[in-house]
Amino acid sequence: MVKSAPAKTPSSFESTISELESIVQEMENGALPLEQSLAAYERGTALLRHCQDVLNKAEQSIRVVENGAANPEQPQS
Repeated sequence: MVKSAPAKTPSSFESTISELESIVQEMENGALPLEQSLAAYERGTALLRHCQDVLNKAEQSIRVVENGAANPEQPQS
């Protein structure tokens, strides 16, 4: 069931995805009243933004590692 009060973002990416999937399923069932549907939509949007941020940061980290591996620093003499 969707919470009416703003909730914190789950602690892990996986739990965020799980909550997002749950919200999508509830909304697809079509049994939520309008106010709960709007609250679920807002919560889902916030969770989606959080997931996108996490993925963008992970992608940046991977690029840093890849660039470091492609251009290893030469030891100074």
